[in-house]
Amino acid sequence: MIKQFLKAAITASVLSLLASAVWAQPALYVDGTHYETLPAPVRTNDAEKIEVLEVFWYGCGHCFRFQPLVDHWAENAPEDVDYLRFPAIWNDLMKIHAQAYYTAENLGVVDTVHGPIFDAINLQRNRLQNERQLAELFAAHGVDEEAFSRAFNSFQVRTKVNQAESKMSDYQIRSTPNVIVNGKYLVTTNEAVRTQQDMLAIVDYLVEQERSAQ
Repeated sequence: MIKQFLKAAITASVLSLLASAVWAQPALYVDGTHYETLPAPVRTNDAEKIEVLEVFWYGCGHCFRFQPLVDHWAENAPEDVDYLRFPAIWNDLMKIHAQAYYTAENLGVVDTVHGPIFDAINLQRNRLQNERQLAELFAAHGVDEEAFSRAFNSFQVRTKVNQAESKMSDYQIRSTPNVIVNGKYLVTTNEAVRTQQDMLAIVDYLVEQERSAQ
């Protein structure tokens, strides 16, 4: 009986020590080094899910290379993750490209033209800097030019562009690509986060952190 008591006490002590050791381990990723906590949380699209927001610019070569990686990640994302794209804006050309993205969204053709826009700018050196050039690209992928023009100049699309522009400071965006996790955390490459694969590993870590907090 005494032996059984001692054995149970030793087992409990060992488990307690192991648990303490686990809790004592430093976090895998550190706020301020591997990611940044935003000064104030930004409202997400769906409060019932964990939002992962990809911040991109069509004219960014790093975003062009990130796209297949993040697309693969999004295809395999858990059901409680809400993956969204967000076009960055800090000059007039980026604003036109954001307008192109929201036009594609408005017409339901993001999957059709998203990749070709990236290709046109980064591979074919077509800057797509005005409505006419964008209309030609959309038309080459089956979108009627009049339908494109109506959407491109619509109140709905212009409103989305203006909203995106105003959110730039809320998200603390200074470069692309970035990923914003649940309206709280900014992930980008830096001295500690050397690759885009590292970015996605940190996104996974933050998603799990948000899931555990719910």
